[in-house]
Amino acid sequence: MSGQMLQAAAPIVQHINVNGVPVLADVSGVAFVESAAALIVADLHFEKGSSFAAKGVMLPPYDTRATLARLADAMVRLQPRTVIALGDSFHDQTAEARMHGEDEAFLKDLVACVERWVWIAGNHDPAPSPRYGGQLAGEIELDGLTLRHEPREGASPGELAGHLHPCAKVRRNGRSVRRRAFASDGSRLILPAFGAYTGGLNVRDDAFAACFERTPDVWMLGRERVYRVPGKSVLGD
Repeated sequence: MSGQMLQAAAPIVQHINVNGVPVLADVSGVAFVESAAALIVADLHFEKGSSFAAKGVMLPPYDTRATLARLADAMVRLQPRTVIALGDSFHDQTAEARMHGEDEAFLKDLVACVERWVWIAGNHDPAPSPRYGGQLAGEIELDGLTLRHEPREGASPGELAGHLHPCAKVRRNGRSVRRRAFASDGSRLILPAFGAYTGGLNVRDDAFAACFERTPDVWMLGRERVYRVPGKSVLGD
Protein backbone atom coordinates (compact mmCIF):
# COMPACT_ATOMS: atom_id res chain seq x y z
CA MET A 1 0.00 0.00 0.00
CA SER A 2 2.94 2.31 -0.80
CA GLY A 3 3.95 2.31 2.84
CA GLN A 4 0.74 4.06 3.89
CA MET A 5 -1.16 2.78 6.87
CA LEU A 6 -4.74 1.74 6.31
CA GLN A 7 -7.30 3.66 8.35
CA ALA A 8 -10.73 2.42 9.34
CA ALA A 9 -13.59 4.31 7.77
CA ALA A 10 -15.28 6.72 10.14
CA PRO A 11 -18.52 5.27 11.52
CA ILE A 12 -21.78 6.67 10.19
CA VAL A 13 -23.31 8.38 13.19
CA GLN A 14 -26.98 9.26 13.45
CA HIS A 15 -28.12 11.86 15.96
CA ILE A 16 -31.78 12.49 16.77
CA ASN A 17 -32.71 15.96 17.96
CA VAL A 18 -35.08 15.38 20.86
CA ASN A 19 -36.63 18.65 21.99
CA GLY A 20 -33.34 20.42 21.29
CA VAL A 21 -31.08 17.75 22.83
CA PRO A 22 -28.90 15.68 20.44
CA VAL A 23 -29.19 11.96 21.17
CA LEU A 24 -27.00 9.41 19.41
CA ALA A 25 -28.96 6.48 17.94
CA ASP A 26 -26.48 3.62 18.13
CA VAL A 27 -26.67 0.66 15.76
CA SER A 28 -26.93 -1.68 18.75
CA GLY A 29 -30.26 -0.12 19.73
CA VAL A 30 -29.05 1.91 22.70
CA ALA A 31 -29.23 5.69 22.83
CA PHE A 32 -26.34 7.83 24.03
CA VAL A 33 -26.59 11.35 25.46
CA GLU A 34 -23.07 12.61 24.94
CA SER A 35 -23.46 15.71 27.10
CA ALA A 36 -24.02 13.44 30.13
CA ALA A 37 -21.98 10.43 28.91
CA ALA A 38 -25.17 8.42 29.52
CA LEU A 39 -26.09 5.19 27.75
CA ILE A 40 -29.84 4.50 27.69
CA VAL A 41 -31.27 1.07 26.94
CA ALA A 42 -34.88 -0.13 26.89
CA ASP A 43 -36.62 -3.44 27.48
CA LEU A 44 -33.78 -5.86 28.16
CA HIS A 45 -36.26 -8.55 29.26
CA PHE A 46 -33.67 -10.74 30.96
CA GLU A 47 -34.84 -14.36 31.36
CA LYS A 48 -37.68 -14.18 28.87
CA GLY A 49 -36.54 -17.52 27.47
CA SER A 50 -36.72 -19.29 30.83
CA SER A 51 -40.14 -17.76 31.44
CA PHE A 52 -41.41 -19.24 28.19
CA ALA A 53 -39.82 -22.61 29.04
CA ALA A 54 -41.75 -22.70 32.32
CA LYS A 55 -44.92 -22.40 30.24
CA GLY A 56 -43.91 -25.23 27.92
CA VAL A 57 -42.62 -23.05 25.07
CA MET A 58 -39.08 -24.30 24.54
CA LEU A 59 -36.57 -21.71 23.34
CA PRO A 60 -32.76 -21.78 23.58
CA PRO A 61 -32.02 -20.61 27.14
CA TYR A 62 -29.29 -18.15 26.21
CA ASP A 63 -31.18 -14.90 25.65
CA THR A 64 -29.90 -13.24 28.84
CA ARG A 65 -26.28 -14.07 27.98
CA ALA A 66 -26.67 -12.81 24.41
CA THR A 67 -28.32 -9.60 25.60
CA LEU A 68 -25.58 -8.97 28.17
CA ALA A 69 -22.86 -9.53 25.57
CA ARG A 70 -24.42 -7.01 23.18
CA LEU A 71 -24.86 -4.49 25.98
CA ALA A 72 -21.26 -4.94 27.08
CA ASP A 73 -20.08 -4.34 23.51
CA ALA A 74 -22.06 -1.08 23.33
CA MET A 75 -20.61 0.02 26.66
CA VAL A 76 -17.05 -0.68 25.52
CA ARG A 77 -17.57 1.38 22.37
CA LEU A 78 -19.44 4.31 23.94
CA GLN A 79 -17.66 4.45 27.32
CA PRO A 80 -20.60 5.75 29.39
CA ARG A 81 -20.27 7.10 32.92
CA THR A 82 -23.96 6.40 33.49
CA VAL A 83 -26.24 3.60 32.27
CA ILE A 84 -30.02 3.98 32.49
CA ALA A 85 -32.25 0.97 31.81
CA LEU A 86 -35.75 2.14 30.88
CA GLY A 87 -37.80 -0.57 32.56
CA ASP A 88 -38.74 -4.16 31.77
CA SER A 89 -35.11 -5.03 32.28
CA PHE A 90 -36.28 -8.32 33.79
CA HIS A 91 -39.07 -10.24 32.10
CA ASP A 92 -40.88 -10.86 35.39
CA GLN A 93 -40.37 -10.51 39.13
CA THR A 94 -38.98 -14.04 39.53
CA ALA A 95 -36.39 -13.72 36.75
CA GLU A 96 -33.51 -13.42 39.19
CA ALA A 97 -34.26 -16.88 40.58
CA ARG A 98 -33.86 -18.36 37.10
CA MET A 99 -30.75 -16.44 36.03
CA HIS A 100 -27.61 -18.55 35.61
CA GLY A 101 -24.82 -17.74 38.05
CA GLU A 102 -22.42 -16.74 35.28
CA ASP A 103 -24.97 -14.33 33.84
CA GLU A 104 -25.62 -12.84 37.26
CA ALA A 105 -21.89 -12.24 37.73
CA PHE A 106 -21.65 -10.71 34.25
CA LEU A 107 -24.50 -8.30 35.03
CA LYS A 108 -23.01 -7.32 38.38
CA ASP A 109 -19.69 -6.57 36.67
CA LEU A 110 -21.40 -4.33 34.10
CA VAL A 111 -23.23 -2.40 36.82
CA ALA A 112 -20.05 -1.98 38.84
CA CYS A 113 -17.94 -0.69 35.95
CA VAL A 114 -19.82 2.62 35.59
CA GLU A 115 -20.18 5.52 38.00
CA ARG A 116 -23.97 5.29 38.05
CA TRP A 117 -26.50 2.68 36.98
CA VAL A 118 -30.24 3.39 37.18
CA TRP A 119 -33.02 0.83 36.86
CA ILE A 120 -36.26 2.57 35.80
CA ALA A 121 -39.27 0.62 37.05
CA GLY A 122 -41.27 -1.13 34.32
CA ASN A 123 -44.59 -2.89 34.15
CA HIS A 124 -42.84 -6.30 34.10
CA ASP A 125 -40.39 -5.37 36.86
CA PRO A 126 -41.78 -2.61 39.11
CA ALA A 127 -39.15 -3.42 41.76
CA PRO A 128 -35.96 -4.98 40.32
CA SER A 129 -33.82 -6.81 42.88
CA PRO A 130 -31.05 -4.75 44.53
CA ARG A 131 -28.70 -7.75 44.33
CA TYR A 132 -27.18 -6.53 41.05
CA GLY A 133 -26.33 -3.04 42.27
CA GLY A 134 -27.48 0.28 40.89
CA GLN A 135 -30.42 2.39 42.01
CA LEU A 136 -34.16 2.20 41.30
CA ALA A 137 -36.25 5.14 40.08
CA GLY A 138 -39.71 5.70 38.65
CA GLU A 139 -38.34 8.26 36.19
CA ILE A 140 -35.40 10.65 36.09
CA GLU A 141 -34.42 13.97 34.54
CA LEU A 142 -31.26 14.12 32.43
CA ASP A 143 -29.96 17.23 30.67
CA GLY A 144 -33.45 18.50 29.84
CA LEU A 145 -34.83 15.05 29.04
CA THR A 146 -37.31 12.97 31.04
CA LEU A 147 -36.60 9.24 31.08
CA ARG A 148 -39.38 6.79 31.93
CA HIS A 149 -40.56 3.32 30.93
CA GLU A 150 -44.00 3.86 29.43
CA PRO A 151 -44.56 6.88 27.16
CA ARG A 152 -47.33 9.20 28.24
CA GLU A 153 -50.31 9.81 26.02
CA GLY A 154 -50.43 13.19 24.32
CA ALA A 155 -47.57 15.65 24.01
CA SER A 156 -44.54 14.96 26.20
CA PRO A 157 -41.60 17.12 25.04
CA GLY A 158 -38.19 15.76 25.94
CA GLU A 159 -39.45 12.29 26.84
CA LEU A 160 -37.32 9.18 26.27
CA ALA A 161 -39.22 5.95 26.81
CA GLY A 162 -39.42 2.30 25.89
CA HIS A 163 -42.29 -0.17 26.42
CA LEU A 164 -43.75 -0.11 22.89
CA HIS A 165 -40.89 -1.99 21.15
CA PRO A 166 -41.01 0.12 17.95
CA CYS A 167 -40.11 -1.37 14.60
CA ALA A 168 -40.59 -0.21 11.03
CA LYS A 169 -41.26 -1.79 7.67
CA VAL A 170 -40.11 -0.28 4.38
CA ARG A 171 -39.87 -1.44 0.78
CA ARG A 172 -36.55 -1.21 -1.02
CA ASN A 173 -35.56 -2.66 -4.38
CA GLY A 174 -38.78 -4.63 -4.71
CA ARG A 175 -38.70 -6.29 -1.30
CA SER A 176 -39.84 -5.32 2.17
CA VAL A 177 -37.55 -5.00 5.18
CA ARG A 178 -38.71 -4.94 8.79
CA ARG A 179 -36.33 -3.86 11.55
CA ARG A 180 -36.32 -2.58 15.09
CA ALA A 181 -36.19 1.18 15.13
CA PHE A 182 -35.99 4.37 17.14
CA ALA A 183 -39.17 6.44 16.72
CA SER A 184 -39.27 10.22 17.06
CA ASP A 185 -41.12 13.31 15.93
CA GLY A 186 -38.39 15.63 17.19
CA SER A 187 -40.19 16.23 20.48
CA ARG A 188 -39.88 12.80 22.10
CA LEU A 189 -38.09 9.51 21.42
CA ILE A 190 -39.17 5.91 21.89
CA LEU A 191 -36.33 3.39 21.93
CA PRO A 192 -36.36 -0.07 20.35
CA ALA A 193 -36.45 -3.08 22.64
CA PHE A 194 -32.93 -4.40 23.26
CA GLY A 195 -33.55 -7.91 24.59
CA ALA A 196 -32.65 -10.89 22.41
CA TYR A 197 -36.18 -12.33 22.46
CA THR A 198 -38.14 -9.07 22.28
CA GLY A 199 -40.30 -8.53 19.23
CA GLY A 200 -41.37 -5.27 17.64
CA LEU A 201 -44.58 -3.31 17.13
CA ASN A 202 -44.95 -1.43 13.86
CA VAL A 203 -44.90 2.34 14.41
CA ARG A 204 -48.07 2.54 12.31
CA ASP A 205 -49.92 0.61 15.02
CA ASP A 206 -52.62 2.50 16.92
CA ALA A 207 -50.53 2.31 20.11
CA PHE A 208 -48.19 4.94 18.68
CA ALA A 209 -51.05 7.24 17.69
CA ALA A 210 -51.50 8.05 21.40
CA CYS A 211 -47.96 9.47 21.45
CA PHE A 212 -47.53 11.02 18.02
CA GLU A 213 -49.85 13.19 15.92
CA ARG A 214 -48.43 11.54 12.78
CA THR A 215 -46.44 8.44 11.98
CA PRO A 216 -43.07 9.22 13.55
CA ASP A 217 -39.83 9.26 11.64
CA VAL A 218 -37.75 6.17 12.32
CA TRP A 219 -34.10 5.28 12.63
CA MET A 220 -33.96 1.64 11.59
CA LEU A 221 -31.26 -0.68 12.87
CA GLY A 222 -29.15 -2.20 10.13
CA ARG A 223 -26.23 -4.57 10.50
CA GLU A 224 -23.60 -1.86 10.54
CA ARG A 225 -25.45 1.46 10.69
CA VAL A 226 -28.73 3.18 11.46
CA TYR A 227 -30.95 4.34 8.60
CA ARG A 228 -33.24 7.33 8.94
CA VAL A 229 -36.61 6.92 7.21
CA PRO A 230 -39.42 9.55 7.12
CA GLY A 231 -42.64 8.37 8.72
CA LYS A 232 -44.53 8.79 5.46
CA SER A 233 -42.36 6.07 3.90
CA VAL A 234 -43.06 3.48 6.61
CA LEU A 235 -45.43 0.68 5.67
CA GLY A 236 -47.98 -1.04 7.84
CA ASP A 237 -47.81 -4.77 8.49
